[in-house]
Amino acid sequence: MTDADSGSSRAAGLLGGRLGGRAADLAVLVALLALAAWLRLPDLATRGTFDGDQGTDALVVRTMLHQGVLPLLGPHTSIGEFHHGAPYYYLLFPAGIPSGGDDPLALAALIAVLGIAAVGVTWWLARSIGGPGAGLVAGLLLAVSATAVDGSTFIWNPNPIPFFSAVALAASWRAATGGRARWWLLAAAAQAMVQQLHVLGVIGLVPIGVLWLVSLYRSPGERRRLLAVGAGMGGIIALGYLPLLLHELGSDFSETRGMLAWLAGAGGDGGGASLVARLVFVPLRVISWPLTGPIVEALGPAVLAVAGWSAAVAVAVVRARGDERRGLAWLGGSVVLGTVALTLVVRSLAVVTPLPSDHYHAFLWPAITVSAGVAAAVIWRWRPAGTRAVAAAARVAVILGIGALVAWNLGTQPPAVSPDGGWPAAANAAGAVVAATGGRPTVVVGVPAYKSTTALVYPLTVQGHPPVVETLATRVTVLCDALFEEVVGLACEGPAEEARLAEVGIATGPLVTRFEAAPGRWISVYEIAGR
Repeated sequence: MTDADSGSSRAAGLLGGRLGGRAADLAVLVALLALAAWLRLPDLATRGTFDGDQGTDALVVRTMLHQGVLPLLGPHTSIGEFHHGAPYYYLLFPAGIPSGGDDPLALAALIAVLGIAAVGVTWWLARSIGGPGAGLVAGLLLAVSATAVDGSTFIWNPNPIPFFSAVALAASWRAATGGRARWWLLAAAAQAMVQQLHVLGVIGLVPIGVLWLVSLYRSPGERRRLLAVGAGMGGIIALGYLPLLLHELGSDFSETRGMLAWLAGAGGDGGGASLVARLVFVPLRVISWPLTGPIVEALGPAVLAVAGWSAAVAVAVVRARGDERRGLAWLGGSVVLGTVALTLVVRSLAVVTPLPSDHYHAFLWPAITVSAGVAAAVIWRWRPAGTRAVAAAARVAVILGIGALVAWNLGTQPPAVSPDGGWPAAANAAGAVVAATGGRPTVVVGVPAYKSTTALVYPLTVQGHPPVVETLATRVTVLCDALFEEVVGLACEGPAEEARLAEVGIATGPLVTRFEAAPGRWISVYEIAGR
């Protein structure tokens, strides 16, 4: 064999290895995306809840399509008298076009697709930092995460956050490790969406800002370019607040005043928990959420998962080298700083309520799962000199830890039918109301007063019988949520409904019908006296 032949053989072998590596990566990615889709897409019509938040969002999209109204504010927050960003509705808008806003499942499908895509981006980031094994573990954890699956099946503004957060982290890492300026701009655009989807997403600026500052420090010759890029990033993020600014200029800055009032109250009621107690409970709650689910439903697994995650990341940071070490320290540090910031800013996270609130830290999910994947890869490769038993034990710990998390999540997947029956149940309830009223003009009232009625208003509107104002109505439909009976002080199925109607000044006639549209969600239809 000639030297030329030998060189050709080596080149062919190297090329084959690269192709093989890419083929293996592609196979893993496709398998992860297929798994994520298999867990998220079946029974999408019934798995996702359909309550006030979902009805409101679907109604806003429908109004945008039918009336050309461009909202300047997003959904109302549950932590203060202000709103999330309107770009959330702009994100949903294209999905509503084919049906004219009459099919909320199209909106849910968009969110499901973003949930699936988040798995792919998470795999890519972990693969970039820690290699194929890290990508496999990180993608697998997010693909099977029961809470991530649940968050991919219904309409809600925090649900797309993991996708955009993953893109922001991946793009900023790519930019900081030799990518072009456009990666920084992509990171800023994704982070802008994180902040618009939930006001607390602003904390997600920290890891991106840290990488940008490190790049600025480590590349003196590139500082002018990086400063220009930083200005562009700031402009992109600021652009997301343009709808809010337009609203504020025409409303005496009501949103700003609401935000300042909330901040003055130190982030809501912490239930009397001390700062020390919150510094223990909130990080436990935040980190365990994508790994084992709500802490109130699985305290033991949550404690084990957070302890295992913390130990693995700490050990791996010490053992890793180069970009792998920097990436792991960056992600682990981001999770720590993010949870501390949430502890200090949002005292209400120290209180567990029946209402959803854990999604408020969804921007940390990709960092948690990617750091877990990179740590697992580092520990798997650990070869302490002269101690094969330690290396074997480390591998066993990785297998058992990842296996336990996957098994737990596969065993706690959301049911095929949401407890409230999802959109089909809401549509059926609206049909029952139309049948009971005979299509007569009807006003809809909620119990308690702050209970949104859009879970009923939206399907009534879609079915061609939108509610009217009280002065034009001959029937009144009352939606009573038993979840709030203790707050109201009266029970549904009569007392609470009649007290609420008296409160709003509607004189009721005979009860036409009453039924339970979903567990604890009572609908009562009354004639209005004298009409």
